Amino acid sequence: MKIKRKDGSIMEAGFEEELGKRAFWHTSAHILAQAVKRLYPGAKCATGPAIAEGFYYDFDFGFRFSEEEFPKIEAEMKKIAGENLQLRHFTADRGKAIALMEEREETYKVEIINQLPEDAEISFYQQGEYLELCAGPHVAYTSAIRAFRLLSVAGAYWRGDEKNKMLTRIYGISFPNADMLAEYENRLAEAKKRDHRRLGKELGLFALFDEGPGFPFFLPKGMVLKNLLIDYWRKLHAQEGYVEISTPILLNRRLWETSGHWEHYRDKMYTTVIDGADFAIKPMSCPGGMLVYNMEPRSYRELPMRISELGLIHRNEKSGTLHGLMRVRCCTQDDAHIFMMPDQIQDEIKGVIRLIDEVYSAFGFRYHVELSTRPENSIGSDEEWEMATEGLIRALKELQLPYVINEGDGAFYGPKIDFHLEDSLRRTWQCGTIQLDFQLPQRFMAAYTGEDGKQHRPIMIHRVVFGSIERFMGILIEHFAGKFPLWLSPVQVKILPVSDKFIDYAKEVELSLKKEGFRCETDERAEKIGYKIREAQLEKAPYMLIVGGKEAAAGSVSVRKREEGDLGSMPVSRLVEMLCREAKNSLC
Repeated sequence: MKIKRKDGSIMEAGFEEELGKRAFWHTSAHILAQAVKRLYPGAKCATGPAIAEGFYYDFDFGFRFSEEEFPKIEAEMKKIAGENLQLRHFTADRGKAIALMEEREETYKVEIINQLPEDAEISFYQQGEYLELCAGPHVAYTSAIRAFRLLSVAGAYWRGDEKNKMLTRIYGISFPNADMLAEYENRLAEAKKRDHRRLGKELGLFALFDEGPGFPFFLPKGMVLKNLLIDYWRKLHAQEGYVEISTPILLNRRLWETSGHWEHYRDKMYTTVIDGADFAIKPMSCPGGMLVYNMEPRSYRELPMRISELGLIHRNEKSGTLHGLMRVRCCTQDDAHIFMMPDQIQDEIKGVIRLIDEVYSAFGFRYHVELSTRPENSIGSDEEWEMATEGLIRALKELQLPYVINEGDGAFYGPKIDFHLEDSLRRTWQCGTIQLDFQLPQRFMAAYTGEDGKQHRPIMIHRVVFGSIERFMGILIEHFAGKFPLWLSPVQVKILPVSDKFIDYAKEVELSLKKEGFRCETDERAEKIGYKIREAQLEKAPYMLIVGGKEAAAGSVSVRKREEGDLGSMPVSRLVEMLCREAKNSLC
């Protein structure tokens, strides 16, 4: 596939390569815009980038647009692809660029150009009659895009600012051939079936109410799942030498000014006034961790000091971004902070990487790693940022862990390593992160007494493994399609008496299993056994035990396993042995 870059040069890149995919989807956005302009000449184009999976374009239609228009637009896009239009690149000075866009009445493009430097050389791509203000890259001809689908419509404020006009955002996907599109649509259908919001409701895990948008309610079975993850997390961190603390969720403005959050993160924070002073609900736990470190003098003998916290944090997310457990306004962040000396940096980073690898591997997730570098809105010196970034790179290289650079996406106080895990549908989710921080210890005047008897400044690692318990639960629900492994299932065994006469025996079996530590429920409803089996299957219980007269007389149970079906009749003692063996071989 030929790719045309901003400098006009042509290179070969496959769709499976990052550059090829980005150019392919970027060009698809242009084809979408061209089709819209042909069909709705009065529509104004805003911006249309390639995204992680597919593309979108923002339009100002001047009328209420709906998905009913999609077939007509897709037909026009197919026509444009068939015209085999060449994407021609050229540049213009600011005056000519503005004139080109004003001639086409593209007011949003004119606004973009006016915000560029006066001496900027402005890049355009043209395909047929359609002209786009764009830096590329793109495929060389529209015919490369053979299969596409428009997916959804959403509202989007111009430039993401709620004070600006609401535009219409059209999302789409495209591929080099129809087979790849069909495979994608099958994955999309499977993802819809696995939607954690639907499964969360059906399985009685959590609820979302209009009275608390972005604030999920966890139901009894959801609390079992949440606490199992927390128990595993605590066990693992205790083994790795972490001590756990808990810091308040509401703290004085002075703390957030010292940490830099008041200046750099204020729009995401909830605030209130107490006794005439400003307070903020914490959006992260690190400043509270700094106060704990500074409570008493520290010695080099105490370092590295690994402090963990399951911190309840709140962030003022925009309502349009909320999505079940994946994007919330309140969550439990599995935070930890490591205070250390400079010569301990490599070992501590490698230790955290190994910890994260153990967790993701245990759940069956593959993952890839990104190194995010200094953003524009940052604090600290060039020397400190260079030292911190090099520290992360050396650790990755020593572990021979492949990574890609994500330019300018670091935290405002330091660079970071992000872990993107891949679920059973090959979707990626950013969960774990490791951030190396020279800034907060300086801002809080943190210190330790070195072996030389002098005061030194510690270096700090911020890190999470799950990211947040809530989001990780959402990912797990979709990854397993609600069919959790035995150790993680809120109800591990469902006991189904064939009639009311055998409820007492079912309760005896339930008690025996509970004494062995298994989570059981007996279905005592006056329903036929076939109905109870179907209900238990919908609840996705790993094991179903059917008990009737024959089983009660023999002290046995008839066992059905979720994935394998009927396992036959067996004594309760043998069932317990089988369950214990499976539980022993699982994660916890």
